Amino acid sequence: MHTQRMAVSVSVLALLTLAACGTESGSRSGSGDGSDTVQSDVPVTGVAWSVDSLTVDGKKTEAPAGSRLEIDPKGRAKAGFGCNHISADARVEGDRITFGKPVSTQMACDETTEKAEKAALAAMDGEVTAKLSGEKLTLTTEGGDTIALSEEKPAGLVGTRWAVNTLLSGETATSVPADLPKERVPHLTFGEDGTVHGNSGCNSFHGKAAVEGSTIDFGPPAGTRKMCPEAEIEVERAVLAALDGPATYTIKGSTLTVTSKDGKGIGATAAPAKSEGTQEHG
Repeated sequence: MHTQRMAVSVSVLALLTLAACGTESGSRSGSGDGSDTVQSDVPVTGVAWSVDSLTVDGKKTEAPAGSRLEIDPKGRAKAGFGCNHISADARVEGDRITFGKPVSTQMACDETTEKAEKAALAAMDGEVTAKLSGEKLTLTTEGGDTIALSEEKPAGLVGTRWAVNTLLSGETATSVPADLPKERVPHLTFGEDGTVHGNSGCNSFHGKAAVEGSTIDFGPPAGTRKMCPEAEIEVERAVLAALDGPATYTIKGSTLTVTSKDGKGIGATAAPAKSEGTQEHG
């Protein structure tokens, strides 16, 4: 168990228990001596969890890279598998979590992601039992379906290669097309010298990116001026719109969200370290 975490990432599990709510949120169980004891809620809220796999009707589905689930302290669960956004109300009582009817955006996804999303929607509906073992969490439904999760380690903003998978416009989220050529998949890396470089979906780019607190002030980008198919140009426009002037950012585990003042934004996932430095000039 870690003793301290960056405020923009994952907090200490022990500090995220709902024990602070006293007997109101804990489950009471008789001790046999005429007194009641309070069973503290399993510390799952406020933590960024990486979804490892889902098992529904005895069929195990490996979760796509970057899949995650989080239950905020206000009782709202959010999950994502690299395409649609799933959300549901979530009430934690003792070792039980009761999910309300989950809702999801309706974007078209690749077959692997769609399969994982359907499994998650089935599991995140009703009451589940939460079992925490170290940094591993298992959610089990009354019917025996399970979601296996691991506590996400926080990725650093600087030096991480962020692969862009979601384009944001206000309350609307759109996935980056899965059929983009490998060298055209948008990504960005922040440098210690206050710069950012990467690929915006068509052209490679570089520019200034001054980070202060939870704000990034992007300078005008410079880069190549190649012509690309319209689908790639549309992605590029959306990415560059999010990296224009002052923007706010959050990091939860391996997920980065950048949102400009006009509501344009991107969602990105930390790519494996071995990917760093590749395809920068595509």
